[in-house]
Formats: sequence, C-alpha cells, structure tokens
Amino acid sequence: MAFVLAGCKRPDAPVDQTLSSPEPAAKPEVGGLKVGIILPMSGPNASFGAATLDGIKLALEKANAAGDLPDGPLRPVVVDSRSTAEGAAAAVRELAGSGVIAMIGEVTSESTLAAVAVAAEGTVPFISPGATHADITRAGPNVFRVCYADPFPGTVMSKFASSLGVTRAAVLFDPNDPYAMALVQTFSEDFVARGGTIVARESYDANAPDFRAPLEAIKGRQPEIVFLPAYFTQAATIIRQARPLGLDMPFLGTDGWESAAFLDAAGADANNSYFASHFSAEEGSESVTTFVGEFQKVHGRTPEALAALGFDAASFLVHALRRAGTTEPAALTAALASTADFPGATGTITLDAERNVRKPAIVIRVEEGKFRYLETVEP
Repeated sequence: MAFVLAGCKRPDAPVDQTLSSPEPAAKPEVGGLKVGIILPMSGPNASFGAATLDGIKLALEKANAAGDLPDGPLRPVVVDSRSTAEGAAAAVRELAGSGVIAMIGEVTSESTLAAVAVAAEGTVPFISPGATHADITRAGPNVFRVCYADPFPGTVMSKFASSLGVTRAAVLFDPNDPYAMALVQTFSEDFVARGGTIVARESYDANAPDFRAPLEAIKGRQPEIVFLPAYFTQAATIIRQARPLGLDMPFLGTDGWESAAFLDAAGADANNSYFASHFSAEEGSESVTTFVGEFQKVHGRTPEALAALGFDAASFLVHALRRAGTTEPAALTAALASTADFPGATGTITLDAERNVRKPAIVIRVEEGKFRYLETVEP
C-alpha cells in the first residue's frame, strides 16, 4: 500500500509530533496534551498504521483549530508496534510513564489484545480504532473501541453468502490467528443455521509462501464459496494461487482485506470477491461525504476504512475530553463510557455496558482493481 509515512523517524523510536508546527525548523511547542498513538508503522501491517495515523492526525488538527480544549493543544506521540504483539505491549509500557492523557491503538486483534492486557493494569484510557476481537474491551474498564466487534462481521458474510443462493461453503484460516478463528466459528455456525453446509475446513501456515495444498483440498470438496478471514497479505496470495487451480467461485473476507496492497498483489484474480468492512467513501451519507471532503483536502486521496476509524477514535476522545473538562483519568474514562449518539465517519457512536458500539457493516465488492460499495448491513 503506497502510503506516505510523512514526518516519521526511525521505526524503533517514538515520534513526538506537534501538528501546528509541521516545518522541521519550527520550535517545538511546549505544554499541551500528549496523546499516545500505538500503530504498526513498520512490518507487514505498516499500510494499516499509515492509514490510521492520517485519520487520527486530521481529527486532532480539527480539535486544535477549534481551540476549546482544556490545556490544549493535542500532541500525538507515535510509537511503532512493528506489527507485533510484543511491540504493541512494549509501546504501552513506554507511553504509560510519559504523561499521555490517553492511548489510541492498535488495529489488529492480536496486537491489540497484547496492548490492552498491559493498558488495563493502569488507569489511562485506551481506545482501539479497528481491533474487532470480542475480548478487547473485556481487558478492563479503561479500554474502548470505536469499531464494531466480532462476531458481527462473520454473521454479515454468512448472511451475504446465503443471499447469493449458495449452500456449500469452505473455510480457510490461520489457526494461530485469534481474529481468524473467532470469525470462522461465527461464520460457520450462522451459515449452518441458515441451512448451509461447511464442506471443508482447511488451515494454513501464514508464514508459508505456498497455499496450494489446502486449496487443492478445498477444490475436491466442490464448495460454492470460500470464506477467508485473513489479513491482506495472505488473502491476496491465496486468491492469486487459487484461480489457476480452477477455484473460480467467490471468495469472502472481512476487514483485514482492506488495503490497496491487496488490490495490487491480487490483481484481476481478486474480482468476484467480497468482504465486510467498516466504511466506504462511496456510501453517500452526509457524515461520510463530509469526512471524505475534509480528508481529501488535507491528504489528497480518498480515505480508507482505517483512516475513517482513526478519525473516529481521535474524535471520540476529543468529544469526551470536552465533556469531562479535565484530563484526570477517572473523569475522562467516565466521559468516554457515557458517550451516546456521537456522529462519526463510520457511524453513530453509542457505548454499551462493555464499551463497544453497535454499528452497521459495509459489504465491499472487489471489481476491476477497485473496492466498490455494495450494501449496508445493520447489526
């Protein structure tokens, strides 16, 4: 994914960015409120981190321009998780003693689960933009997210598969990925409940370059669709290897597919594929149109789902900070937890008792090298 990581230092060092003074020669601003940002700025998920950071920066810039924050402005302190669970946990420890008022991150479920296990030991609020695993917010009362949670996307894709009129499905997954395993279980249970049959359950090694053995096994079972809850790197390779084997049926996935790198790597083989996501710039609602216009003005491109989720995570924090009127952790946590009917780019944010949101999912169709909005599925 051709994201530009503008202004980032070496990936093993935190970046203290003053948004109002982007010029290298400008004198760093003293004071203000530091917001810890934990994202994969290097490693295989770097495109996720770059997109999310662009959305976060836009929201913080808007808040600083408004000038109505206690002890503002907001200054992001970015620490690279290096696309690993260990890196995410270490980033939380690094930020915990740095005076940040809150932390935003990570975006993959595996890394976020490791991060929140550490964050829950303290009191600083932690907000995940995009980690969907059900256990994320169960880590502690100071942990929040602004995306929908599993098992919803698995149900969405099962419902969509049924709408295609298919009754025979295969599932293909990384058994070491908690994100994939939760989605496989939900998809399979819901698909069977709708009258379908799971004709093949095949696993793969995410570090292996060749996925043809499980694909051949799936082919022999003659499924009508293949459910593939994977991140974009594996998903693109698997689909590209599947087509020459005669697996021409639709592949269905989830939000881990959403990266321009997926389109680049899979090419025309990605056609006839669908996945559940959090956002589409083509959706057309007023909140989406406004966000897309603001993002394009600053970044010169159409925003991705993780950019929208990053924007919502930071906006969610700003909204609570204004209501709390203080950065004291208990008061800020209470303000975050009581958020209701806050309009975000990815939908309205109202927190439930487990600090999750109920939001619709967007079904995306992959068509001729582009992600195309297909439909909205309510929870």
